[in-house]
Amino acid sequence: MRQLLVTLATVAVASAAETLIFEDNFDTLNHKTWEHELTLGGGGNWEFEWYVNNRSNSYVKDGVLYIKPTYTEDAVGTQTLMSGDINIWGGSPADSCTSNAFYGCERNAAASGNVNNPIRSARLRSAQSFTTKYGRVEVTAQLPVGDWLWPAIWMLPRYN
Repeated sequence: MRQLLVTLATVAVASAAETLIFEDNFDTLNHKTWEHELTLGGGGNWEFEWYVNNRSNSYVKDGVLYIKPTYTEDAVGTQTLMSGDINIWGGSPADSCTSNAFYGCERNAAASGNVNNPIRSARLRSAQSFTTKYGRVEVTAQLPVGDWLWPAIWMLPRYN
């Protein structure tokens, strides 16, 4: 499996003053800035992945954010992947499903006639911690290439 490597020196600069207003060089993964999305919904594109908050899927090392896919089967077993129920509604803010769109909080392979999402990965967002209206954003990233991969860096508004 390939992984997405991100050295996100996200720099938002006020247009006239050229003042740095936000930067993250990923010395650590700051959970006050970056929130993991927890959903089976595939980002609205029916992707076959389950976004989780797990250090095997997202971590920081030597100033680099790593986002690495893993097999769902390794986490839940073949039976659950092929015909089981995956319920991620959660019981506290830290483990609650972040989007139920596209059956994002619960999937049942037996009921749907499909397998559950075979890949686990990570999706992080800063929508609750940082926004800007004007400026320049710089991102340095190394994106993987291969079949079934769709690495993406999106800039989405807080209020969609």
